Amino acid sequence: MAGSLGGMFSGQPPGPPPPPPGLPGQPSLLQAAPGAPRPSNSTLVDELESSFEACFASLVSQDYVNGTDQEEIRTGVDQCIQKFLDIARQTECFFLQKRLQLSVQKPDQVIKEDVSELRSELQRKDALVQKHLTKLRHWQQVLEDINVQHKKPAEMPQGSLAYLEQASANIPAPLKQT
Repeated sequence: MAGSLGGMFSGQPPGPPPPPPGLPGQPSLLQAAPGAPRPSNSTLVDELESSFEACFASLVSQDYVNGTDQEEIRTGVDQCIQKFLDIARQTECFFLQKRLQLSVQKPDQVIKEDVSELRSELQRKDALVQKHLTKLRHWQQVLEDINVQHKKPAEMPQGSLAYLEQASANIPAPLKQT
């Protein structure tokens, strides 16, 4: 109700505020979304940043450290986190709307991005396959070396301890992971 009376007293026509610059009817990151309780010079990104700082401050605040009422502390922290999550959802919604607009206006750009992402994913997976193949070859060689030693029992020194020492001496150290 206060919003409808505000238009009457300020000389503006009653109704919703005009859309911010950019696409019609869409909030921008440079101005607050219509109907949102934000100062006129604040942006959605600024609000996200300040709400994150408030969450962090509430967790390390001396008032909470020295406070004795745990329920009050929990409520204050929960409120800060909830505000941060709400603004994060608004930010996500903004970017999803922009992504949807881009997909409608320039579908070829979206396809190019998807192809690029798929290529980078293939490169990453190829590198992973090569890494596993290298490890596999190493362990195949280790097993082959052990099998060769088992086929030459006459050359081995007598006794089980000597056999284990001989077998472990021929096993190479595992490769270090990078």
